[in-house]
Amino acid sequence: MEDKIRIFCGNSNPVLAVKICEKLGIPLGRAKVQTFSDGEIRVEIGENVRGREVFIVQSTCSPTNNNLMELLIMMDALKRASAAKITTVIPYYGYARQDRKVAPRSPITSKLVADLLTAAGADRVVTVDLHAGQIQGFFDIPVDNLYAASVILEYLRNNLVNDTTVIVSPDAGGTERARAFAKRLSSSLAIIDKRRSGPNISEVMNLIGDVRDKVAIIVDDMVDTAGTLTQAAKALKEHGATTVYACATHGVLSGPAIERIEESVIQEMVITDTIPLNEKAAHSRKIKVLSVAGLLAETIRRIYANESVSSLFV
Repeated sequence: MEDKIRIFCGNSNPVLAVKICEKLGIPLGRAKVQTFSDGEIRVEIGENVRGREVFIVQSTCSPTNNNLMELLIMMDALKRASAAKITTVIPYYGYARQDRKVAPRSPITSKLVADLLTAAGADRVVTVDLHAGQIQGFFDIPVDNLYAASVILEYLRNNLVNDTTVIVSPDAGGTERARAFAKRLSSSLAIIDKRRSGPNISEVMNLIGDVRDKVAIIVDDMVDTAGTLTQAAKALKEHGATTVYACATHGVLSGPAIERIEESVIQEMVITDTIPLNEKAAHSRKIKVLSVAGLLAETIRRIYANESVSSLFV
C-alpha cells in the first residue's frame, strides 16, 4: 500500500492524521504548509506523488477560512504534481450549518464549499457526521458520510449504559439520531422541545418522555457554544434525572462553551477528535475524547482497495 498511497495533512488536525497513518502502517506524507506575513498560504509537497492515490486529512474547523484555504491549495499542489486521484478526508465539514436559505438574500455556503472542493480537484470526499445529510447532494463527485456512532456506542456500552438509561435528543431535529442510539442500546427515548430565538441562542421549553430516576445521555452531532446542551441538562435534572451525560461527534466548543460545561450539571461530555481540542478544553475535567482514526483508516483502506464502505455507515 505504501508504494501507491500517500496521506497528507495541513495544520488543522495533524494528530489525527498521524494516528490514521499508524493504523495503516504507512508514514505521513511530507508537505510544508506555511503562512506568509501578509496571511497568504504557501504549500510545498516534499515528495513524488506522480501516479499515486492521495488522501488529504484536514478538518475545516476554526480558523475555518485558513484551514479551508490550506486544503484547497494542497489539492491544487497535488493535482499539478500529477497525483492520480485526490480524496479529501474532512472529519469536520465547516460551513455545514449554512445548508439552506433561512432568510431572503442569504447564501447557501455549504454548497459553495462543495463547489470549491470540486473545482480544486477533489475526486472524492470523506467526512464524518455531516450536520445535514442533504449536503452530499451538493457534490457531483462521490461523498462518503461516515458516522462516529460506532465509536461512541462502544464507549457508552462499556462505561455508561445500564438498565435505567434514557437517550435524549436536545431538539426535535436530532430525534432520528437519538432514536438510533436508543435502539442499539436497548434504552428508552426522550426529546427536548427547544425554541431558538437567534443564532447560538436557545431556550428549553418542554420535555417529552420520562427521565425520572434515570441516567440521561444527551446525544447530538456537535456542541458549539454549549448553550443548548447545558440548558437541556438542567431541564433533565429538574425533571428528576439522577445523572446527566452528553456525547457529540464534533466538539466545536467556541465562545463560553467550556465555562458552561464546567459549571453545568453534566457529569461527562464525550466527543471525538474530528476537531482538535483547544488548550482550555484539553484541561477540562469533564471532557472525554474518543478517536475516529480507526474508522477513517479503515475507510481509506477500503477506498484504495475498491471495497465496499457501506458496512461502516452505522
